[in-house]
Amino acid sequence: MAEKACKNCKLIFDGAKCPKCGSEDASDSYKGRVIILKPEESEIAKNMKLKDRGDYAIKVK
Repeated sequence: MAEKACKNCKLIFDGAKCPKCGSEDASDSYKGRVIILKPEESEIAKNMKLKDRGDYAIKVK
């Protein structure tokens, strides 16, 4: 199954429903990828307003 990015929280996942927010509004068209390991120490996570670890899309179409 192809990876999708949630349009709400930008999490990249496999499946039909986002495991983080539960949304079914996802797109297989996204640009960029960032992996957050320590969100409390990451400037990128702060700029993207992310508080959880994970694999996120930078821009979701």
